[in-house]
Amino acid sequence: MSDEDISKLRIEKTKTANHRRKRGEYFYLIFALMGIIVIGLLYVTGIFSPAVQVEVVSITQIYPSQTFTLLNASGYVVAQRKAAVASKVTGRLVSLSVEEGNTVKVGQVIARLESEDTTASRNRAQANVKVARFNLEEAKAELHEAVLFYNRYKELLSRGYVSQSEYDAYETRYNRAQAAVGAADAALKASTAALNEADVMLEYTYIRAPFNGVVLTKNADIGDIVTPIGAAAEAKAAVVTIADMDSLQVEVDVSESNINQVRSGQPCEIQLDALSELRFRGEVHIIVPTADRSKATVMVKVRFVDKDSRILPEMSAKIAFLSREIKDEERKVRTALNSAAVVERNGKKLVFLIKGNSVIETPITVGARLGDMIEILSGVKAGDMVVVRPLNKVKDGSRIKVAEK
Repeated sequence: MSDEDISKLRIEKTKTANHRRKRGEYFYLIFALMGIIVIGLLYVTGIFSPAVQVEVVSITQIYPSQTFTLLNASGYVVAQRKAAVASKVTGRLVSLSVEEGNTVKVGQVIARLESEDTTASRNRAQANVKVARFNLEEAKAELHEAVLFYNRYKELLSRGYVSQSEYDAYETRYNRAQAAVGAADAALKASTAALNEADVMLEYTYIRAPFNGVVLTKNADIGDIVTPIGAAAEAKAAVVTIADMDSLQVEVDVSESNINQVRSGQPCEIQLDALSELRFRGEVHIIVPTADRSKATVMVKVRFVDKDSRILPEMSAKIAFLSREIKDEERKVRTALNSAAVVERNGKKLVFLIKGNSVIETPITVGARLGDMIEILSGVKAGDMVVVRPLNKVKDGSRIKVAEK
């Protein structure tokens, strides 16, 4: 090709620019379509949809007895058999063999007072008893001899061998010997009574448990002077306070307006704040036949059907008065939620579980109905929050806003 031919070659710039412009329009169109698709997907998934205002409930653990509870009341565990153990005599405490929490048996020595003076008195009384016993033996011997002489002289007098004056002398001796025996016998009884009194006074220096129980408080210590004056549960004169743990009952105040729902022997369920994970069987022991005017309540005493060493006096307690006895299978805690939060779709039970600001459609397995609650066997756990209403406005992935109560 010659230089002239090359000089005639030309590139049409208009066609090239049009081609580039068309390619750019295609890219913009593709990007726009992709954006529309992404926005549509986000809208469908609920990200761009408005949040649904919902009410929620918590999945809780309940006892079946809560569904047939008639009345609830609060009170305290009280020992019906309680004693402030003190001495009947005044003295210095020289021994204390128990402390708080110790178990004691009836008659067990809890403490001892100084007893030197009472021991000396007892020893003297014991010696006096021995003297009186010896005096009685001597008097009886004298009487025996006097009886022999009296009978002999009585016979001799009847035969005329002795004078009347001689007989009278031996009769007087006989009578005096009889009186001496009576006096010696009375002295022996008196000295024996004095010994018994000394034994009692010595026993008073030993402070013993009046019944089987547990020591609640220790009010005195070795070296203290204890006195019987004012010996009561809160008095300083009491050495220790003990309670019979088999007599523990819960005392609760029931409103006068609700007392007609309580009856003697009614089954109850007892919950102690200190043992909140347990439920104890109870039974109404007595309805105290008087009302508290200031509180408009009536005291009810509930006894424990099952004993437990962890139950202590003065523990706070809650009583549920039941309409019937608790069955064995109803004693275990159940996981449950309000049955209104459960929906059925395609033959399956499910709930809308709250995760952050959205919900997840979660299948569950349900059990028995518990009043307006339903037992949850699997799928969710206690403490989870689920939507209770409106269920027709939420679906899997819906954004939600919890309504304020």
